[in-house]
Amino acid sequence: MNNEAALPLECPIPISEYPRVTMAHGGGGRLMNDLVEGMMKKAFSNPALLAGHDGAVLDVPDGRQAFTTDSHVVTPIFFPGGDIGTLSVYGTVNDLAMCGARALWLSAGFIIEEGFPMEDLWKVVSSMAKAARKTGVEIVTGDTKVVDRGKGDGIYVNTAGIGVIREGVFVAPSMVRSGDAVVLSGDLGRHGVAIMAEREGIRFGTPVVSDLAPLGDVVLDLMNAGLEIHCMRDLTRGGLAGALNEIAGTADVTFSIEEELVKVTDAVAAACELLGFDPLYMPNEGRFVLVLPADEARKAVEVMRKHETCVYAGIIGRVSPREHVGVVMKSRIGSWRVVDMLSGEQLPRIC
Repeated sequence: MNNEAALPLECPIPISEYPRVTMAHGGGGRLMNDLVEGMMKKAFSNPALLAGHDGAVLDVPDGRQAFTTDSHVVTPIFFPGGDIGTLSVYGTVNDLAMCGARALWLSAGFIIEEGFPMEDLWKVVSSMAKAARKTGVEIVTGDTKVVDRGKGDGIYVNTAGIGVIREGVFVAPSMVRSGDAVVLSGDLGRHGVAIMAEREGIRFGTPVVSDLAPLGDVVLDLMNAGLEIHCMRDLTRGGLAGALNEIAGTADVTFSIEEELVKVTDAVAAACELLGFDPLYMPNEGRFVLVLPADEARKAVEVMRKHETCVYAGIIGRVSPREHVGVVMKSRIGSWRVVDMLSGEQLPRIC
């Protein structure tokens, strides 16, 4: 679906008069109305939003629903491969996909710092509208607040999403079983390296672009293939190590993975080595881990590799009964090490 032509190239707010966001744009008066009506509703136009209620009234399809929310505070807000607007839509759509749900509706909450460029706000809103159209969701309600200069770091975006889960689908950490296979959807670390490089003004010989991507279509294809999906988790903050440890803690199992099976591009590996980062903990925004019966793992990889975002998909390990730790990894030289959660953080404000 491609409706990008429906959006004007220039900001619809008269930026010659208001080139930057003012406190009045969040004050509930004419300027706020101009911002909401002239920018937000024009970009996100759909019947539920245009009804003008305090909230969206929705006809919910039959079946179980999934609901999630996420706040996005990335710095910088524009980075190679995306921006905070695209990230806010894809991030929430992906969270719903990991529940086995098809995303239908999103809300959008903006916290904007006084003085934020109106043109940049329009770029963020336009990116959200394009991402919503690409993923087939509607942004049906929202809110805008303006905070004092120096108290908002530019812009924060919160999105909440509702999706529907088809009958017979139950995806959760509690479904993970000993003997299951662990499948990784692609290479690791590109989002974290791209954000860090843009933030610090670092240039590599091979530019690193964020892996930011929607995951709904690949998950739908996996379900349509009749696979018995036990659990999925997108690899955002904490990376692969964080995601596997979270699942292991809930499912009371141990994941055993192999380093040589975990794909990391040469550019990301070089950047991590140079800066002292571990790719296993680097954040991603278009990657996920899939846990399912071992005899279905190869079929899952075949389905995933048909998608551009999953060309490096592969089996990276297995599930065993709980030992002393949640995740262990076999190194390239054959030794085993514990892969624990981070005690602190490698990179702040990456999503």
